[in-house]
Amino acid sequence: MNLKIKSLREKMKLQGLQGMIIENPINIRYLIGIPAEGTILITDKENIFITDARYIEEVTGFLTINDEFIVLDVRKILEEDYINFFKNCEHVGFEENYITYSRYKEIIRRYRIQDKEETEKILEKQRMIKDEKEINNIKKACEITDRGFDFLVNYIKRGMTERRIALELQKFFLSEGADGIAFETIVASGANSSKPHAVPENKEVREGDIITIDFGAKYNGYVADMTRTIFVGNITDETKRLYNLVLQNQLRSIKEMKVGTSCKMLARNVDSDFYLYNYNLIHALGHGIGLEVHEMPYISQNSTFTLKENMVVTNEPGIYIKGKCGIRIEDTILITENEPEILTKSSKDIIII
Repeated sequence: MNLKIKSLREKMKLQGLQGMIIENPINIRYLIGIPAEGTILITDKENIFITDARYIEEVTGFLTINDEFIVLDVRKILEEDYINFFKNCEHVGFEENYITYSRYKEIIRRYRIQDKEETEKILEKQRMIKDEKEINNIKKACEITDRGFDFLVNYIKRGMTERRIALELQKFFLSEGADGIAFETIVASGANSSKPHAVPENKEVREGDIITIDFGAKYNGYVADMTRTIFVGNITDETKRLYNLVLQNQLRSIKEMKVGTSCKMLARNVDSDFYLYNYNLIHALGHGIGLEVHEMPYISQNSTFTLKENMVVTNEPGIYIKGKCGIRIEDTILITENEPEILTKSSKDIIII
């Protein structure tokens, strides 16, 4: 039995849906287990995956009878077949946050659906809670990410550009068996580190620079996310105080990441402590990760989420001084029934290269 489909059907029933159309490739991968493009049709009786010749062989070879999918070649489906897929469904849901307006009109025409319902990110919410296989994939991605940091600490030298460092990390991940990078690596040195999402430039690393590196490996489609801030040559007392302020807040807030904890409270507590030193938490404290690097739940000062067992989230406080420097420390965290488990284990001691 496909437990993810079973869970989705239960949620559909609660929303009064008898059918659902799924086209987001991330959600398709989540449900069938491998990357593919096409359309999944869910009713209360069957699961249909419509795809094309690029994926037919791989999908049919991967899925088993227990996955309960009927795989159809889009080239062999007649117009009248589309009409019949949802003929017994009064309310059919669609991914309102993914499909375009033109695709929405095409769905209405092709399937002759009378009552279209927004699903309120039903699958994205289901994806917040990871199963054992998903957790193991994320743990493997985190292990490779940790090895990547060890590589960087020994690799980075004065005179190297931010772009070269990012490129070499990507090569390292591939050599370690990763799918590749989880997202575009951030390597921000010197004044660039004051930009939370700086893009690596041809700027060379220099003596006295602060380097913020935000990176992660992807493994079997699942991602890790970690940030470390390191120092070139020396560190001033002021910078050391700033680093320790960020680190102390990260360590404290990680301890607070237990089942039932308010995500809003976590972020506001860090911002309140930063405010005592005339700083602010200018971005979210964290976010969920999985098949994507930014997923629900969002750990921000406006969040409505609470933490639940088997969520995998990040914790990434940062302080940024415009035109001067930035310091951020981030880990990937598994929420358990007891204490939070830190999956990225690289040192957070002050590292000077």
